[in-house]
Amino acid sequence: MTERVPTTCMRCAVGCGLVQQSDEKGTALERVRGDLDHPVTDGLACRRGIGETVDPNGTRVHRPLVRRDGELAPTTWETALERAATGLERALETGPDGVAVLGSGQQTNEAAYALGKLARGGFGTRYYDANTTLCMASAVTAYYDAFGSDAPPPTYDDIPDADTHLVWGANPAVAHPVLFRWIAQSAAKDGAELLVVDPIASETAAAADYHVPLEPGSDVDLARAVLARIVETGRVDEAFVAAATDGFDDLHERLPDAASAADAAGVSLVDVDRLAEALEAPTLLYWGMGINQSVNGTVAAGALIDLCLATGNLRPGSGPFSLTGQANSMGARVCSSKGTWPGHRPFTDSNVRADVAAAWNVPPSRFPDDPGPGPVGTIDAIGDDIAAVYAVATNPAAGMPDATYVRERLEDAFLVVQDAFHTDTVALADVVLPAATWGESSGTTINMERTVSRVRAATVPAGATRPDLEIIGNLADRLVPDLFDDPLEPAAVFDELAALTAGAAADLSGISYDRLEAEPAVRWPAPEPDDSAGYRYYERSTPGDEARSEAGNDGESWSFPTPSGRARFSTGDTQALPESTDDAYPLTLTTARRSDAYNTGVRNETAEAPTARLSPETVDVVADARGCDVDGGGHKRYGRIVSRRGSIIACIEPDASVPEGVVWLPIHHPAVNELTLSDVDPRSSEPNLKQCAVRLETLGPRDRSASRELAAKSRLPSNQRTNSS
Repeated sequence: MTERVPTTCMRCAVGCGLVQQSDEKGTALERVRGDLDHPVTDGLACRRGIGETVDPNGTRVHRPLVRRDGELAPTTWETALERAATGLERALETGPDGVAVLGSGQQTNEAAYALGKLARGGFGTRYYDANTTLCMASAVTAYYDAFGSDAPPPTYDDIPDADTHLVWGANPAVAHPVLFRWIAQSAAKDGAELLVVDPIASETAAAADYHVPLEPGSDVDLARAVLARIVETGRVDEAFVAAATDGFDDLHERLPDAASAADAAGVSLVDVDRLAEALEAPTLLYWGMGINQSVNGTVAAGALIDLCLATGNLRPGSGPFSLTGQANSMGARVCSSKGTWPGHRPFTDSNVRADVAAAWNVPPSRFPDDPGPGPVGTIDAIGDDIAAVYAVATNPAAGMPDATYVRERLEDAFLVVQDAFHTDTVALADVVLPAATWGESSGTTINMERTVSRVRAATVPAGATRPDLEIIGNLADRLVPDLFDDPLEPAAVFDELAALTAGAAADLSGISYDRLEAEPAVRWPAPEPDDSAGYRYYERSTPGDEARSEAGNDGESWSFPTPSGRARFSTGDTQALPESTDDAYPLTLTTARRSDAYNTGVRNETAEAPTARLSPETVDVVADARGCDVDGGGHKRYGRIVSRRGSIIACIEPDASVPEGVVWLPIHHPAVNELTLSDVDPRSSEPNLKQCAVRLETLGPRDRSASRELAAKSRLPSNQRTNSS
């Protein structure tokens, strides 16, 4: 029996503890299960997390590859690294912005920190993103607006104590199954309830006590309608608002009429009142990509935070709780030097920049003046500022909106891709650096409730792969030789990172690898070796304590890292959605998660066409979406989904949970972003991935042949529908 090695799941951001065992040779994982000793999840884990860890159905990249005569060919590490370094160095000759760096929430904290240090302190490029701009940037911006700091105030410990669980624009039953189990258990207690706001009657909505099916993209209208009714019906927590907030009067003056706002959201005042009443109880308000991935994402997230502030839901057992997508998106925000310096230290503060430059032994003048335009702006700059792209553990050729355009731009750059699996981006690369994956490399990660835990290796890296951290160091040695100590070791890198966060909002300086051996999970801020934070911004003193609150509410007090020390209501204005339906494109496309896949599906590779879910009425209206006969007596209908940017073949599935006029497609399928558009939120730079206009067309003869081939491939064993390297 091989050793049981504890680790943290790197699938979604719940941060489940896992135990992994290798085969007798130590070359592959043989068994993975939930870790009963992990304090965050107590042995719970989901099938997707376990399955995609122990037996991923993607095609591994086992060897370095370089492009020769238009084809990727195997080579040695030395040749691949030299080719990569030469191409990146040539691009840097035009200036520090000649190289763009794209990172990922799939990296460990140590790899994310090292990549950011190379991008900002080594290259000095402004064209750098850690992938969180594609999923969490709007929530981050709204948190800074409201609280002066990133990350949710509540933790998982607050879930059992909430009486109302309001899930808005998220589907945790599918995306975060372990978290949803806690929510459902809490909502099942006497006097508690689960409410869901979502255009789709999702799996979470099916389990809810009440579902509000608003019009796609109308979240701000509904949130403002609810706040207007809270004001009209005297449900504002006036003591909290007076003691702990600024800006309520300005927002009050700008509130719309509740009835007209409800009408704009496509809901009734009954729905609005139901939400307003529910917020009177201690409420956790969760949201996800349905809010963030919009040109109005920051305004919408701010409007949800406003609901919490107005009703005093900023105490233990309540509050705004954004649900993170990628496993280490939080770690990327804390560690990677993307939008802030390590620890969430302000990017443009001259004193902070000087401190970071001194710690890295580089001149402050090397740093870019601003954190850059995000991934969409980065892709747009290829061929102008940018001559080369270094992509690590990310798949922009499939994961970014308007994917055809993205691929065309990437083909114009010298492209270095560092990944564990064959992806659409790997296929475009000039150099491929094969990376170790989960179970093969070590480090730390941070889940959505700010908890730091270990990621441990149970096997040796497969083939000729190397851990991300090692590869980043290999490239840095050739391009910026004095930037890192050699070799890079995870524990030493974490110590450097943690020291740099001392005194910052996201303080990790009281955490070490030794501590994480004794305590498997520690929540930041943790400035001392015995600190592990709980609810943020809130304190409650005992009777007689001199720190009694001004409000006099049982000794409650709040303090925020804003200039006034108070939380701030938002007053942002929305803009029109970038693409409305018309006669040529009469349907609205939205995207969402599937239970069996994540990100761009590289760990559950499939040859199947994506499944497009439409209401039976919508399918009847476009009845020419007839399909082919597959699986003998079974029938699948295929159609072509067309947007102004591209088209894809999809399996058409009538589904009463989808409203009329809406097309649902899985966000994970690599074909889907052929359709989406790249307009972004003006504050957060997050793309409007959740809404665009499409039409459904019948298939031509060639399309029908293609659909039959897809259907046939979908029935093959996985090892017969992947390509080996």
